[in-house]
Amino acid sequence: MSLAYGKSRNVVLPPSVNRILLVKNLPFKITSEEMYDLFGKYGGIRQIRIGTEQKTRGAAYVVYEDIYDAKEACDHLQGFNVMGRYLVVLYFQANFKSKKPDLPKEEERVEQLRRQFQSLRNDEERELD
Repeated sequence: MSLAYGKSRNVVLPPSVNRILLVKNLPFKITSEEMYDLFGKYGGIRQIRIGTEQKTRGAAYVVYEDIYDAKEACDHLQGFNVMGRYLVVLYFQANFKSKKPDLPKEEERVEQLRRQFQSLRNDEERELD
């Protein structure tokens, strides 16, 4: 049973809140069972993915069945000490890393808008004359 069931489910959550949590600063030796024990206290978990590569060690994704359970876990486990390390718990944002704009394409778009604006301005001036 999740801790969030005692609270109102009619609360409007901000758009940044979702069912997927990104957990950073995990101990490298933490096991899946320990993760399920720690995060399972707050509700049903659909999946936990622990990073095993050099770049992803110490991080994990925790996917909850319910968004309110994810919010409860994020609120309670942010800064929680696990094996001498303080957890950083964030909501996963898929569009967090935005693509860099294609500079030549953007320059062409700006130039096209300038021409369009200039032609509209010229038309207005002709109408006033």
